[in-house]
Amino acid sequence: YADLGRRRPWDARSLVQPYSVSKPFAAVCALRLVEAGRLELDAPVQRYWPGFQAPATVRHVLSHQAGVVMLDRPAPTEDFYDWSRLCRLLAEQEPSWEPGTAHGESPLFYGHLVGELVRRVDGRGIGRFLREEVCGPSGLDFAFGLNPSQQARAVDLTGLDDAYRAATMSGRPALYRLALTNPPGAQDGAVVNSARWRAAEIPAINGHGTASAVAGFYNALSTGSLLSPGMLAEAVTPQCAGPDRVFGHDNAWGLGFGIDDDGYGMGGLGGSYGGASTAGGYTIGFVTGSAGNHDRADALENTLRNCLGLPAIPPTSDPPSAKLT
Repeated sequence: YADLGRRRPWDARSLVQPYSVSKPFAAVCALRLVEAGRLELDAPVQRYWPGFQAPATVRHVLSHQAGVVMLDRPAPTEDFYDWSRLCRLLAEQEPSWEPGTAHGESPLFYGHLVGELVRRVDGRGIGRFLREEVCGPSGLDFAFGLNPSQQARAVDLTGLDDAYRAATMSGRPALYRLALTNPPGAQDGAVVNSARWRAAEIPAINGHGTASAVAGFYNALSTGSLLSPGMLAEAVTPQCAGPDRVFGHDNAWGLGFGIDDDGYGMGGLGGSYGGASTAGGYTIGFVTGSAGNHDRADALENTLRNCLGLPAIPPTSDPPSAKLT
């Protein structure tokens, strides 16, 4: 069932919040502006966003090297629903490291950092830009900020309890907790299943879409429908590699994508995943409403790989970087 009351059956049109699987959708919005010559990868963010304090470039933002991963000032859950206020807080925030010298995923704010660049250059908010320039033309059922008819198809997430939250924090660097819990609510079912959350644009984590749309997004990338081959090649070339300051594991980031030897993509909290296997020649989308790990996505993908005569991917306990988030 798609809802907690077990009244709506889950079907192919059910819209799921796959957490960080959302991030590449935001990145592609900015990359289309780069392709159009309206945004420069190596220009300082301040060129487009005056008042932004961190000495980061657009490339740093897209590749998780900007260091703006947490807020020093306590922020209430309400700030998720106020785009302008949250962007002001991010503009004032000192980075957690000198941009370009390290990397670490900004779990809650990546979409605001990218989305505010899109808004300042283009004039459209990232939800509208995604709809009009990326998902609409490609027929992808994925969105930031759901309208009432889309909300009627949204899946209630389950399993976001104290035990799950404690498990996600276990073994992580101290920066992880700071980066993921302020503002609070991103792992609270009462918050993320609310109409207000679903209507908001929180592009790092609250995109909503179907599994088909996630797989279709990577298919559209691989066929040149969303980015030119040259732009895609740069986007999936590692910009940095090594220990992630926020999550603690080794990984490699392109411009919005996790990169490994098999291909590129992005995992999401709870177990969702989207990506392209350039080695295997396929794309995949897996979305789940039941919070867990990535074992289910791995099992699905390895079943496919077995049919194709491809070697299995490693288990997520020692995963490719694209799966980790």
